[in-house]
Amino acid sequence: MKLIQVAQRAVDLNRASAFYSRLLGSEPTGKFDPPGLLFFDLDGVRLLLDRGAPSSLIYLDVANLRPCVEELRASGSKIVQEPQLIYSHVDGSLGPAGTDEWMAFIEDSEGNTVGLVGREASGS
Repeated sequence: MKLIQVAQRAVDLNRASAFYSRLLGSEPTGKFDPPGLLFFDLDGVRLLLDRGAPSSLIYLDVANLRPCVEELRASGSKIVQEPQLIYSHVDGSLGPAGTDEWMAFIEDSEGNTVGLVGREASGS
């Protein structure tokens, strides 16, 4: 089984499109309004921003967590939780062995919380 799509609430599709285009570094792959649907491709998994969807907590892998958080802060995004070390992967069971996993949480343009996940070499 493979995850194909994740839905997130988006009240204003234009505002959500601008926010997620900047965050993801890519433009939407489809917009259908009505009924109020906006799609992004996340390496083969569709992110659906939907007026009718409930809010959900999604986690996005980012290459450089701290600079990403600072860019979002500078653009006016609310930082819900600053980057924190969550877990050191010693055996590779939950992530690449020899890496530390860091997380931060932001609020998107629609009031949803989004987790940002970054991995660094252990002890960096």
